[in-house]
Amino acid sequence: MSGNTEDPLAGSSMDVDRAALRHHGDVEAQPGLADFAVNVRADRPPRWLRDRLVAALDKLGRYPSAQDDADARASAAARHSRRPDEVMVLNGAAEGFALLPALKPRLAAVIHPSFTEPEVALTDADVPVVRVLLDDHTLASAEVPDEADLVVIGNPTNPTSVLHPADAVRALARPGRVLVVDEAFADTIPGEPESLAGDTTPGLLVLRSLTKTWSLPGLRAGYALGAPELLARLGLRRPQWPVNALVLEAVRACCEPGAVAEAEAVARALEEHRARFAKALGELPGVTVAEPARAPFLLLHVPGASVLRERLRTKGFAVRRADTFPGLTPDHLRVAVRAPDQSAPLLAALRELLEETTP
Repeated sequence: MSGNTEDPLAGSSMDVDRAALRHHGDVEAQPGLADFAVNVRADRPPRWLRDRLVAALDKLGRYPSAQDDADARASAAARHSRRPDEVMVLNGAAEGFALLPALKPRLAAVIHPSFTEPEVALTDADVPVVRVLLDDHTLASAEVPDEADLVVIGNPTNPTSVLHPADAVRALARPGRVLVVDEAFADTIPGEPESLAGDTTPGLLVLRSLTKTWSLPGLRAGYALGAPELLARLGLRRPQWPVNALVLEAVRACCEPGAVAEAEAVARALEEHRARFAKALGELPGVTVAEPARAPFLLLHVPGASVLRERLRTKGFAVRRADTFPGLTPDHLRVAVRAPDQSAPLLAALRELLEETTP
């Protein structure tokens, strides 16, 4: 099937469209609800990482130094077999998206359904954006305009949980084009098989996050990987001391070999949990699970999903509405993968609600 660049939100006002694009799972995950709306592994970082961050608190009495930044970049560079000057430490991958307008693209193409912050950042900066909607959630249906000099894609993609082949993603690169690959969830897949983090394709910019695996959404820590001249353009208007001492310590700590090994073990466990969860969800009446899924979340198609989501809230569960992702509908939901003992109550609540509405 061929790709479609029609805007599924056309007809609504720009303000409403922007509000939809700025909707994220944290809005759904209110206190007191079992959280299946946010794709963060746990409710706090592991003990060893908390200890590292606590020890770094004494650094808050001075400005982050060039050496602090160099140490963090060296750790990330070693993790991905790159040079330190090919790393830029960020306040989360989201800062990388916010910086994209500094690249001054003439036309940006955002491949959807996907994380919506890149489109928000670009449109807010008056950069023309074309949406490339994937009919089957795979790149085989992508029709990226040749004139697009900036292309954004997630891999694995949020919310579809699709992992695109590295060769297919790399094939989107062109002379004079910046190819931005959002790899916020790459470390949740055992072996990171399709990651381009160590790739030096011209124009490639890879964004990585520590938020998901290391449960650090409140810190905002990540980094960008790319050619030094590309990173220099990206960060041209950043302020002095752009990231704080705790972010630098987190990047350094989470890129060390022991942490990478721990992340791999976590990814293997998540893979088992996802397979079990997907099978159970697929056996519920009216539920279709988007497959193949590789990330720690699942996209569901359920008739009447918007009503179902609200009824789940009354039973104590938060799941993510997915109609705010271009290309999806009110009949879509996204659910985070949790351990079987955590997901069992949600499955029971879903079964009860769906059987009530199934003839």
